[in-house]
Amino acid sequence: MTGFWPGKRVVVTGGAGFLGTFVVDALLKRGCPPPMVPRSREHDLRREGDIVHMLEATHPDVVIHLAAVVGGIGANRENPGRFFYDNLMMGVQLIEQARLHGVAKLVAVGTVCSYPKFAPVPFREEDLWDGYPEETNAPYGLAKKMLLVQSQAYRQQYGFNSIFLLPVNLYGPGDNFDPASSHVIPALIKKCVDAVDAGLDEVVVWGTGSATREFLYVEDAAEAIVLAAERYDGAEPVNLGAGREISIRDLVHLIAKLAAFKGRIVWDASKPDGQPRRMLDTSRAATSFGFVAKTSFEEGLRRTIDSYRQARR
Repeated sequence: MTGFWPGKRVVVTGGAGFLGTFVVDALLKRGCPPPMVPRSREHDLRREGDIVHMLEATHPDVVIHLAAVVGGIGANRENPGRFFYDNLMMGVQLIEQARLHGVAKLVAVGTVCSYPKFAPVPFREEDLWDGYPEETNAPYGLAKKMLLVQSQAYRQQYGFNSIFLLPVNLYGPGDNFDPASSHVIPALIKKCVDAVDAGLDEVVVWGTGSATREFLYVEDAAEAIVLAAERYDGAEPVNLGAGREISIRDLVHLIAKLAAFKGRIVWDASKPDGQPRRMLDTSRAATSFGFVAKTSFEEGLRRTIDSYRQARR
């Protein structure tokens, strides 16, 4: 419980999704009244009229914008136009209407995909504009990055309190395990667990395994977002991560071990690796609102593997 949330009217877009359910739970634990969670069948956030209707019905004090059209490398390559348009239109119109409707604070959640392809590791917020994003997810990353531009412009011109957060890849229970659109950890967990259950002696993995990634457990990410909403009112973007980097090759072997898969790993080098390296400098989050990730990587993976196994029963 904190003194910030009791009595606050809060809207969480994407609140029924993977990250959103954890954010809503974190808010409730802090004494927030049940947040309003708009569903796409009732409020299409790509449509200005639907956003206006939602805001006039809820009169929120705080809007946390998590809604996004997302996916792994394959989904980004197949849907660059959709990922750009849907993410841009949802965010740009929501921020504008939130300003017009007197919302006191808006929390916009962006993506690590906004960083330049060859940004120095660890990625610092100051490096965000020093190059073009990795090509396979650039349309998505740039659409989200425009919300930072809008947030800063609106703060400058209108005094609108909009903050912008940059999380790394998330993982955890309830993740998307659909191979057509999943990110790397759920995709690998599905491959390994399914192979064990089917008695297969090999799994095929995209790329060479040389790329590196950082991953943040979804419950830690939710904690970071709620802390930022409570404590941070700055114009500058803030990274959200765990501060550790792992190669995809090491990740595959770790997931295989935890899932008890003992067969061969076959690398399909005809498929892209994506961005060569990803790891964030997380010092600003620690100093600005006291966030430090708590969940160990192996423990987070175990919980995610267990949740996938339970969901398949």
